[in-house]
Amino acid sequence: MRVHVATTALGITAALLAVPACSSGTKPDTAPSARTGKPADAAQRTAVLSSAALEERLLDESDLGSGYLRKPERPTQHDDVTVVGCPALSELGGDAATGGSLTFPHKAKATFTYAGSSSEVFEELYSDSPNKLSEGMGRIFEAMTGCPTYQVVAGGTPIDITSQKLTASHRLGDEQWSQLLTSSAGGRSTMVKQTAIRDGSLLLLVSGSPALVDRHLEEALVKAAATR
Repeated sequence: MRVHVATTALGITAALLAVPACSSGTKPDTAPSARTGKPADAAQRTAVLSSAALEERLLDESDLGSGYLRKPERPTQHDDVTVVGCPALSELGGDAATGGSLTFPHKAKATFTYAGSSSEVFEELYSDSPNKLSEGMGRIFEAMTGCPTYQVVAGGTPIDITSQKLTASHRLGDEQWSQLLTSSAGGRSTMVKQTAIRDGSLLLLVSGSPALVDRHLEEALVKAAATR
């Protein structure tokens, strides 16, 4: 499973998945659905969704409001990446810090810019069995638990990373993780918030400008889980 490295107009931003901020501990077949707040049918919540179904559940410009523009998907870059100062993350192997999507079989993603600025928000949806999603994400998060600071060297460019665990302000889904990342390279710093939510067989990842993540996280989950 790979850690996602995003490139922005401000330079390379290591939007790396992070340490769990909280876990509700609720069993998948008894958790309330994001839209109704009522217990959802166990079969619906554990059914694996296709990539096509996930694509339809992504936010679009009409959901986000004025000022947002979806960016076209670019080919995945595979620059040589080395992690320095985080042995647990390094032990995951070279692919752990290369760009691209997580390696769950069903996925969809979108990137939006806001008001023509450098502010961006990334949404990614994945689907697999609840156990596989939880265990897979947990491997990366656990590896990064003891690494509040480390360095990523991507394509020969050193990027200093500082991570801060965040506590969820309210419960969403079955499991939730969140962190604030500051990446510094070439004398410039970029701050990225990243929150992951598992809801049954659905995994939502929202990252980017902290204000935009806070603004759209819940509506992203509501739309992703709308028919469940």
